[in-house]
Amino acid sequence: MARRNPLRQPWRRLGLVGLVSGGQTGVDRAVLDLALEAGIPCGGWCPKGRWAEDGPLDERYPLHETPLVRVVQRTLWNMRDSDATLVLAQRRPRGGSAILAAQAGINRPRLVVDPGATGSPRRVAAWLCRHQVRLLNVGGPRASEDAEIYDLARDFLVRLLLAPVSGPR
Repeated sequence: MARRNPLRQPWRRLGLVGLVSGGQTGVDRAVLDLALEAGIPCGGWCPKGRWAEDGPLDERYPLHETPLVRVVQRTLWNMRDSDATLVLAQRRPRGGSAILAAQAGINRPRLVVDPGATGSPRRVAAWLCRHQVRLLNVGGPRASEDAEIYDLARDFLVRLLLAPVSGPR
């Protein structure tokens, strides 16, 4: 008998229809890897040439290229095309993450969370419900800025998907 993946359905009870991320190392890659593993629809924008700090992005990541190589365009377009933005960072974000935190877009909720903090998954689950987020953009530092962030972000997302949901959905 095939073993059932416990992450296959919980994202739906959060009201999510998908995740958006830009494919950079670190948080972005953790989001996409987990989404693909759990069967969560995912996508987003990446810089022209599928650029990431570790080389061109693997084609398995369902991302569209922006016309420019500049990561700012990718970041802003992912924010624009989603209902809300979640930034996962242990320290004050900078670079693309700073853009995410500072320019979350007009009429787009945003939340910056330390993925290692106790209670963060429940807080984010409540935030998703309160703002009726369906398509969530998730970003944060790249691996060269925080060597632990991939694992922290992935673990956080698993805890989020399994967190109790309070409030109407």
